[in-house]
Amino acid sequence: MARQARAEDESAFAEIVRRYSPRVFSVAHRFFRQRSLVEDAAQEVFLKAFSQLESYEGRGSMEGWLTRIATNTCLNILRASKRRPELTSGDLTEDQNRWLDEQLSSTASELHRSAEHKMVAADLAERLLGTLSPEDRLALTLIDGEDATVSEVAEITGWSESKVKVRAFRARKKAREAMEKLLGAGRRRLGLDSSGAH
Repeated sequence: MARQARAEDESAFAEIVRRYSPRVFSVAHRFFRQRSLVEDAAQEVFLKAFSQLESYEGRGSMEGWLTRIATNTCLNILRASKRRPELTSGDLTEDQNRWLDEQLSSTASELHRSAEHKMVAADLAERLLGTLSPEDRLALTLIDGEDATVSEVAEITGWSESKVKVRAFRARKKAREAMEKLLGAGRRRLGLDSSGAH
């Protein structure tokens, strides 16, 4: 099929798009939450794949080749977008600030079980991930969010296993620091002292 597509047989390429769209959309969805951005990224991935079909030698799977193109394309889109802002408690929505405040109160464990609070927590996690570099965010999302192994992440990204480990370690550290900063701001806003007492 790749050989036909390489000869710019559009129907063969249309079959590649049909078959591998779910995979490309899945990769793009790791980087972007808005459907329109996911669709734009997927379109760019397939344009790049079509223009680079000559370089596909059939050694790895077509899916693996497209996954690498998708990952690199999405990383490049993120890099080209504006610089990552530092997240401060002032940047959070009222719901996110409320969720942080509840984490500091003694009743947080009971309230946290509701579906609404889980959604707010997930949104806050997304905001924290947004403070990371695209590469660090990808490593953390794949390893911690999707339980991918280090070797699977290396295969998807084309990075060495040691680079994957370093990226994941650094990403966890940065995310933890960002969360601690927000919790510190929350404690000050609530007037709690360092021991956590009122």
